[in-house]
Amino acid sequence: MPSVTPGQRIGLLGGSFNPAHEGHLHISALALHRLKLDQLWWLVSPQNPLKSESGMALLSNRLNGAKKVAAADPRIVVSDIETELSTRHTVDTIEALKRQFPGTSFVWVMGADLLVQLPNWKRWRTLFRTVPIAVFARPAYSSRALAGKAARRFAASRISRYRSGALADMRPPAWAFLRTRLNRQSATRIRADKRHGSK
Repeated sequence: MPSVTPGQRIGLLGGSFNPAHEGHLHISALALHRLKLDQLWWLVSPQNPLKSESGMALLSNRLNGAKKVAAADPRIVVSDIETELSTRHTVDTIEALKRQFPGTSFVWVMGADLLVQLPNWKRWRTLFRTVPIAVFARPAYSSRALAGKAARRFAASRISRYRSGALADMRPPAWAFLRTRLNRQSATRIRADKRHGSK
């Protein structure tokens, strides 16, 4: 279980990290700066409920890979906390973390591609009402994300990007869309390149 000091602002970036890559580091650096975070946790999922187990590397391998990439910034903490908490869905994990660390301000960090998919997540409306959310622009997804179901449903709760430094301390629902320098790296592309290179 990661250690925290009461009153800290902690960003949560979840995913399979299959594998972790420079794009994860890019969004993490942006989140730490723009959201004024003390730490950012990479929550390496044992198994994403919406993804196939086919092609998914072992959790231990994904954790080790993430730790190597994250070593570039000591404020990034790599964790398989969902294994400890016996959770698989984001909303359950965040509810458990808020119970475990009642004096900590959490903010969920994700890319625009996930905002598009969010209505497929378990209790996604409850997620918006449980934790502030920071959405970072991603190539080819931003327009669809902002026109999508989740963004429209919580349009009244969207804050200006200029207030994003206070997002972690805001009472949810509160979310921000941050247009920043884009990074086109993705785990899907890395896996595809590896398959292509092995032929």
